[in-house]
Amino acid sequence: MDKIALASEMIEFIGTVVWSDPGVEILVDTPLISSGLVDSFALVEVLLHLEKLTNRKIPPGEVSPSDLDSVREMLRTAETIGRPR
Repeated sequence: MDKIALASEMIEFIGTVVWSDPGVEILVDTPLISSGLVDSFALVEVLLHLEKLTNRKIPPGEVSPSDLDSVREMLRTAETIGRPR
């Protein structure tokens, strides 16, 4: 899956499963954690979905909330820190 498709899938997941307010538009650079759209409980779901989508294991101890603050950062983190499954 290419980066655009991965980003679209993450945005859809976040918009429907994690944050279901239709009045909020989530884009690739929308701050998610720092803005409060995604809380620490939802972040676990987001991280698990990111791992599934990218087929990479992302060690939780090696990432910080800022590494997952936007969909762009999530995908970059998966690429740089994630280990292929």
